Amino acid sequence: MNPLLNDTGRAFFKLLRPQVFGLAAGLVSMAAMAALEPVDEALPLVGTGGHGHTYPGATVPFGMVQLSPDTRTDGWDACSGYHYSDATIMGFSHTHLSGTGCADLADILVMPVTGKLAEGGDAPLNCEAYKSGFSHDNERAEPGFYRVRLDKYGVLAELTATARAGMHRYTFPTADDSHVLVDLVHGVGNQPVTAALNIESSTMISGHRCGIGWAWNREVYFVIEASQPFTGSGLELNGKMLPASQTAAEGKSVRAHLDFKTRAEQPVILRAGLSPTSVAEAKKNLAAEISGWDFDAVRAAARNDWNGQLGRIRIESSNPATRQTFYSALYHVMTAPTLYSDADGSYRGPDRKDYPGAGFQNYSTMSLWDTFRAEHPLLTVIEPERVNDFVQSMLAFYQHSPDHALPMWPLANTETWCMIGYHAVPVIWDAYAKGFRGFDAALALQAMRDTAMSGRTHQDEYQRLGYVPFKEPGKGNEAASRTLEFSFDDWCIGQMAAALGRTNDAALFASRAQNFRNVFDPQAGFFRGRSEAGTFNPAFNPKAISFDDFTEANAWQYAFAVFHDVPGMIELYGGRERFVAKLDELFNQDSDMANPISDVTGIVGQYAHGNEPCHHVAYLYALAGAQYKTARRVRDIMLTQYDNTPEGICGNDDCGQMSAWYVWSAVGLYPLNPANGIYVIGSPLVEKATVKLDSKFYPGGTFTVIAHNASKQNTYVQSAKLNGQPLNRPWITHDEMVHGGTLELEMDLRPNLNWGTGGNP
Repeated sequence: MNPLLNDTGRAFFKLLRPQVFGLAAGLVSMAAMAALEPVDEALPLVGTGGHGHTYPGATVPFGMVQLSPDTRTDGWDACSGYHYSDATIMGFSHTHLSGTGCADLADILVMPVTGKLAEGGDAPLNCEAYKSGFSHDNERAEPGFYRVRLDKYGVLAELTATARAGMHRYTFPTADDSHVLVDLVHGVGNQPVTAALNIESSTMISGHRCGIGWAWNREVYFVIEASQPFTGSGLELNGKMLPASQTAAEGKSVRAHLDFKTRAEQPVILRAGLSPTSVAEAKKNLAAEISGWDFDAVRAAARNDWNGQLGRIRIESSNPATRQTFYSALYHVMTAPTLYSDADGSYRGPDRKDYPGAGFQNYSTMSLWDTFRAEHPLLTVIEPERVNDFVQSMLAFYQHSPDHALPMWPLANTETWCMIGYHAVPVIWDAYAKGFRGFDAALALQAMRDTAMSGRTHQDEYQRLGYVPFKEPGKGNEAASRTLEFSFDDWCIGQMAAALGRTNDAALFASRAQNFRNVFDPQAGFFRGRSEAGTFNPAFNPKAISFDDFTEANAWQYAFAVFHDVPGMIELYGGRERFVAKLDELFNQDSDMANPISDVTGIVGQYAHGNEPCHHVAYLYALAGAQYKTARRVRDIMLTQYDNTPEGICGNDDCGQMSAWYVWSAVGLYPLNPANGIYVIGSPLVEKATVKLDSKFYPGGTFTVIAHNASKQNTYVQSAKLNGQPLNRPWITHDEMVHGGTLELEMDLRPNLNWGTGGNP
């Protein structure tokens, strides 16, 4: 069961199959709809099917704890630990990734069971041996809360969370042999290196787990308290049970059982605190966030937190499915980055040292190759109180990193070295350009420059040649895409340098920002890999997914990968008309691809919405004088690639980037260049969207987009007004937004080919 509303008498409906997931919305009365809050419309099960790789469990916005069921640990679709197609649950672990294409986490698995435990043999407490069947009919997921019935044991499992702690409520049947298993071996895409577990008393255990997977030597410390004393307990070390008198175990493989006598309707409650630094800090975090045993109060607090966060954008739409899709997307935007510091500010750096009492909240889980595009620009608008901390977290990583570089894809206190570019740079420049000053700007520029000038990830060749060279087939150095993305990052550094009066650096990086031209082949009409001698890769098929030239994409999908100099890119293609024709050709191609890979999904022609390099492309029409074509393409993508079902995200959500695209687009705007404060107008799907602006950062109060005559059919903008004055350009600025006001768009079934033809900002 998945909620539309809460348990206090409001309407809710069952979700029996993916295909009826959205249809049930029509059964809810208009009176019930009028009472809905944003938190009621967000469905955490969206994206848990297909290849969305989201998890359904309990978390709070940007929280360190993600307490969620694990249904599988192996395979690409196990990245979040849960897949909607599965029928068994092996337990509930405390950390999860949302929407990634790589697997990790799922630390500290807890499983409630009944009956006699296995004796002897290897690993008698292995939770995979105790997994239980479940039905989606008996499953409920809402922001900050998860519930499911474990059929094998007749246990009702309920989960909720705070920022650094989780709470479990297990309602067992009447039994003398109820147990809670704690498995420190279990992980998704990782294996333990060391683990320790200490039975401190008849109600408390503590320990830590260090795992190697996508992230290396990532440590988690924990404490778990029970609401009633254990009637017994036991430890398993390296597959063998220890004597009953032994209360501590440390090694590669550690598990435990905690025993209870239970009565129906009298649940066993667990509260668990996590820390990146120590057991002592885990205890402090738990005491600070969950000091009592009132599960419903913690759940209500999580719900209120989510409602406040989701309510920062209030939308109006007569279509329930649109509202649910929108708030599910906004929910997923707020599941990353995640906190990586204790309640007192302590965190562990990439040098494996602890830094106590930091003056900011440290964050990690930054999928920067994805989220620099739309998610971080969105967070500058709706989460301004976190932006300085995001930047300080990246600068701290730079200062503590053995590589002395900004992070690429940080997970916990480690660098995963995933993807390409140095995309902490646009996030930092965008923050500075929008007025955020809660970090050392000179240090930021130095970090940006040091990162760009390092020799890692082919940057030495890029500095020497002005592009990353194609080597030979099979080397996979992603030559063209690296060059394109480096050049955008360099533009951001040049902008930051100019803003700080560093004229030499400004000139250097402005020049480097034009390096995208070095990999454009005018004869082929594509960006391509180029050898050190200057010749283009002879093995060229624009539909081939080739890691020699591109990152998870083909030449079509990187054909428009210039954010910072759209006029220059238009010039390369021969002017506006030819550029628009090239965009049309992208969308109108057949969808055949050579060497297809699972990451390239959401296909429209050769456009691939399920992977991020294409996300800005539909908005380029507007900057080439054809805003109506932007409107058409964006509307089609929203309607065909997103919905309110488990398969409602067409590719990996990538820590919220896929969802951020939808949030922006449904409102009617998009940051085509993620770091210049220009929001291009598309085709709003909702009738009205009101953005609440934080008065500590922005003076405007609210900014509202009204789409008059909006409907599924009325795709095209006929005319526009900004604060009552005619608006003929197809964009607004960040400054105009945050000073408040109203953007009004008149929508119609037929395009107005003359509106918004002014071109580039």
